[in-house]
Amino acid sequence: MSLFVGLDVGTQSVKLVAYDPEACRIVATHGQPLELIAGDDGSREQRAEWWIDGIRACFAKLEPAQRARVKAIGVSGQQHGFVPVDDAGRVLAPAKLWCDTSTQIECDEIMDAVGSAQRCVEVAGNPILAGYTASKLPWTRKHRPEAYARLASILLPHDYVNFWLTGERWMEHGDASGTGWLDVRTRQWSPQLLAATDTHRDLAALLPPLVQADASFVIAPVTAEELDLPRDVVVSAGGGDNMMAAIGTGNVASGMLSMSLGTSGTLFAHAERPVVDDGAGWAAFCSSTGGWLPLICTMNCTVATESVAKTFGFSARDGDAVMAGTTPGADGLVMLPFFNGERTPDLPHARGALFGMDLGNLTRGNVYRAAMEGATYALRNGYDALQAAVLRFDAIRLTGGGTRSAAWRQMVADVFELPVDVPEQAEGAAFGAALQALWAHGHARGSGADIAVLAREHVRCEPSLSTQPDSANAAAYRGPCRQFLRHLEAAKLLYANHPETGAA
Repeated sequence: MSLFVGLDVGTQSVKLVAYDPEACRIVATHGQPLELIAGDDGSREQRAEWWIDGIRACFAKLEPAQRARVKAIGVSGQQHGFVPVDDAGRVLAPAKLWCDTSTQIECDEIMDAVGSAQRCVEVAGNPILAGYTASKLPWTRKHRPEAYARLASILLPHDYVNFWLTGERWMEHGDASGTGWLDVRTRQWSPQLLAATDTHRDLAALLPPLVQADASFVIAPVTAEELDLPRDVVVSAGGGDNMMAAIGTGNVASGMLSMSLGTSGTLFAHAERPVVDDGAGWAAFCSSTGGWLPLICTMNCTVATESVAKTFGFSARDGDAVMAGTTPGADGLVMLPFFNGERTPDLPHARGALFGMDLGNLTRGNVYRAAMEGATYALRNGYDALQAAVLRFDAIRLTGGGTRSAAWRQMVADVFELPVDVPEQAEGAAFGAALQALWAHGHARGSGADIAVLAREHVRCEPSLSTQPDSANAAAYRGPCRQFLRHLEAAKLLYANHPETGAA
């Protein structure tokens, strides 16, 4: 009768799932929306207390009998956020998020100090891209000197939630690899990257200790009392949302490709060794299971379709109906959906653009389709980079809000020319956090199964949502996809020459 709770602290909301492993079912799912502070300079921030308030609200919705059955909690968090904390554990400023592109100058400064973007890859496995945690620290030193002066700990969003739950400060390798400071080959902090980020102080002293993926910590008594939980609840190491989604989709062994259609779009695969690309075509991350997680991240996915729906005055939930009657290629419309700038390719100052408009094709259905196609083509572009690294996949495991769209599931199958399976648990990151909590709880008791065994046992796909590629549609998408890539190459030249405005 034990329950294992997964928390996903995302950009748009906090989600909680309570999982009963004996019955193999989710017994409760709750959510709480979050606000976002957006600036014209590309800044995207949230207050850490909003995350905690959201967690409190979610636990309050659990029935008392369910709270009494909780044995362990796992936390999934949006990656790359910068939470500055003082000696007493107080947050010193709003957290700059993964989608914050205001720190591009600082990215360039760090890479110049190391020698080049290529040198960063050689040293630690990744360049320093806009959104990564590393550039947020020198930005804070310049723009929030009071917070920088009092800084005692650097935490990521899920690290801060763990700290609130347990009173302990730690990091694990998966989320830590998204800071830009971790040498993913050795799983240690890179002295060169730390020194290049800040010559004024020893950043290693500000970073919590790194722990293994199956580590766990006992909940703090004050937090257990506040949430009305048993005092022996343990909190697992947790991880970034992509790492937890990998667990939640069963992607903990080689050969599987997972795709998340959320605010951002991601592709990720499991590897038993570091998979580093000299050209930085993907993020060379660690997993939160002890392996590695080569990952493609685009910063614009459901944000594109939702923006179009809002502009035309309908709900994205009705998007499939709005698209009815349109055909692959959107009658010639091509959208670069760079509403948040872009990470893959590295175009932080890029903006969205719609091409190919004429007197007959500018309909809301075609524009909505162009947004969905653009987000999908961008992910296909990343997939081609993974294939170039001799990584091969037989099917896609799909998760995230976009999976609710039958049209999008079919589009993914057709564009990638692979069958698509959708796990029963739609909240892949939260469910993955619950499974990691189950794994860590077992290890703490000396009876834990391997995470791959747990994934095979508990991650199940919904047969009614499985989708096979349609050969005619697959052929129809190839030309529009090539056209998208041509526009993308033009955008690279445009924003590389005039990054602030994109002016010709």
